[in-house]
Amino acid sequence: MKDHSLILRRPGLLRGLLLSLVAASAFAWAGAASAQSAAQKAVEAAKKICSGKTITIVWEAGLQSLDPKNFSGPMWEKETGCKVNVIEVPTEEMFTKIMQEYRAGTGAYDALNVIPAWMPDLVQAGALEQLESLVDKYGYRDELKKIAPTYRDNQMTVNGKIYGFPDDGDVFLFYYRKDIFARADLKKAFKDKYHYDLAPPKTWKQFDEIGSFLTEKLKAEGVYGASFFRQPPYTMFMFQERFRVEGGKFFDAATMKATVNSPVGVKAFTEMRNENRFMPPGVEKFGFVENLATFLKGQSAMTISWPPYGRFAAGYLGSEKALDWVPKSQIAGKVGYALPPGGHPELAAGFALSVASTSKQKEAAYLFIQWLNSEEISNKRVQLPYTLRDPFRDSHYTNPGYLKLWPDAKDYLAALHQGAQTGLLDLSLIQTDKYEEALRQGISKLWAGEDPKQILDKIAADWDGITNQVGVEKQKAVYNAWAAKSGAYPR
Repeated sequence: MKDHSLILRRPGLLRGLLLSLVAASAFAWAGAASAQSAAQKAVEAAKKICSGKTITIVWEAGLQSLDPKNFSGPMWEKETGCKVNVIEVPTEEMFTKIMQEYRAGTGAYDALNVIPAWMPDLVQAGALEQLESLVDKYGYRDELKKIAPTYRDNQMTVNGKIYGFPDDGDVFLFYYRKDIFARADLKKAFKDKYHYDLAPPKTWKQFDEIGSFLTEKLKAEGVYGASFFRQPPYTMFMFQERFRVEGGKFFDAATMKATVNSPVGVKAFTEMRNENRFMPPGVEKFGFVENLATFLKGQSAMTISWPPYGRFAAGYLGSEKALDWVPKSQIAGKVGYALPPGGHPELAAGFALSVASTSKQKEAAYLFIQWLNSEEISNKRVQLPYTLRDPFRDSHYTNPGYLKLWPDAKDYLAALHQGAQTGLLDLSLIQTDKYEEALRQGISKLWAGEDPKQILDKIAADWDGITNQVGVEKQKAVYNAWAAKSGAYPR
């Protein structure tokens, strides 16, 4: 039997031992708490302040909203007791709706999905809550560091402060028919004519040569060399990418005069229209769906689009009725993935999660978006076949489950990872929507056959007018801050 008499005779020693035990327990508890994931921290905190309540989040209408409606929202309610009300808004109306609600001050929205290019506008207006203190309070900085650098460093802050969490790895990928590019007869004929190997194009000159060659050789088989979406809202992003890849700058950084009508801009516009000659008839009116259908039916050898094209082409659709509109892929297993010519794909649109400054439940809203964006939960969300959320964290590109979703998934994720490292940001200014509208109108005129130089001169004049309305010095500061980001222009 152990002798406890020394402890009983020495109260000081007993107190010392008790204090040591308390300290050890506290240290062990702190260690366990620090070992909690960001998702777990958010859940535990939300149980205390949000159970039995409802938070409202604005989400893009359509497939995107199936994430919070069918998957993450119900899961959050089960974990925390906090309900999620999803307000669906068409993408083109989201900025306006968010601004209208902010000005009305009703507090109708708690959490927001915002396109990163809108953030300077929304922050200047006061519509977004700064998240720095909440990030620290709930220990989220370490997991934020694991978001792919292009998104993390370019789509999270305004004036050095966090206002949103990058949550959607939108990036343009180049998709091509591996079986067509591997055909011996085509490879020999192409090499004989152009004196280089038939392969995914590295430049836009090569794209033109390959596209016209394949249409010439395959049109009788019902296949065109390429097909793109050409509706202005989509082509706007393609022009922004191509213009910069070719060496263009949107503005003179010293004067803020628009330079989109430079020889580089004219060259890009001219070549874009000329390329329609080897694409399917009516391509000028193709949107996301029309171009997707053409590619999935095997009627085009090359295209460029967002990541869902790669999943749809592979036949990875799940059994969701929401995807009944997607044509059955006739090219599964035949698709290769690469970066677009020039190697700097547009990070077109995308979404970040933010908190509305007018929310009456800011902390609860914050905890929900931390949980959504966390490593643990986002790895599940980007694998959903129906929600169009694309990889944006380093771990997404190496997720063992994702790598096995279809035979070529590893090549798809590798291409997305490349794009996340070299991608280009959408232009982001005060009143970005007005600059974009002028560009969209110009693209409509391009397809109508008007002179590229005259179109771009009009766009530049419109841009200068918007800049003058905003204030040259004010806009210059915003533009130069944007231009200094690593993803603004090719490095």
